[in-house]
Amino acid sequence: MLLEGRTVVVSGVGPGLGQRVALAAARDGANVVLGARTEANLVKAAEQIEADHPGRAAWKRTDIADPDRCDALAALAVERFGRIDAVVHVAAMDQHFGGIADADFDEWRRVLDVNLIGTLQLTRSCLPALRERGGAVVIIGTQSAVAAPSQVRQAAYAASKGALTSAMYSMARELGPDRIRVNTVLPGWMWGPQVESYVTWTSASENVPEDEVRGRLAERMVLPELATDGDVAEAAIFLASDRARAITGQSLLVNAGELMR
Repeated sequence: MLLEGRTVVVSGVGPGLGQRVALAAARDGANVVLGARTEANLVKAAEQIEADHPGRAAWKRTDIADPDRCDALAALAVERFGRIDAVVHVAAMDQHFGGIADADFDEWRRVLDVNLIGTLQLTRSCLPALRERGGAVVIIGTQSAVAAPSQVRQAAYAASKGALTSAMYSMARELGPDRIRVNTVLPGWMWGPQVESYVTWTSASENVPEDEVRGRLAERMVLPELATDGDVAEAAIFLASDRARAITGQSLLVNAGELMR
């Protein structure tokens, strides 16, 4: 198994991608330490893991914008499992919409504080344990950071994730001598709870079938269907594993070929 005996910290464990990453890590042999703001999501994911892998899940309510909470999540991983081998950053504030013309910069600052600073804070909290053996930092970014979508405007979210991608290059160089790899996964339109909600909302607002809305998204792809949150999770698990031992400072698009770089 890719992560046998390893300990993986996953932030942002909700009903979509975060949960998928956590379950995939446990499936591939890892002890999984879960962080999120909503306790019910943590309990549900931990119960799913424990049902098949007893003793391999731990969780703590975590707001990555709070450095003390980040320290506490890292400490829990070391206390329960004695090590941290990988951190997968899924947590993000992604519900602020709009562009520059109508920007509320107080809201932009909140998005940047969570998505950029919060991710860096949790990374720093995990560094002492990661440095003991080396490991991986995997950041979930977004295709929107490199190519703005035409369907929705999320300029603040895209800017925060673009800043994280830039920070990734610096972290990869800084932490490489400690055998810590830092990479980013850039999902495009990803079939999961959020895109399902978008399709449902668009269908109702335009009075068209949901299949038509989903078809509009899929026709943008080279492959004949959207990537799923499960596909993105598999990419994150690969980058967290030793199979990616020589990969650092890279951005991997998981988007069914919508954008090629």
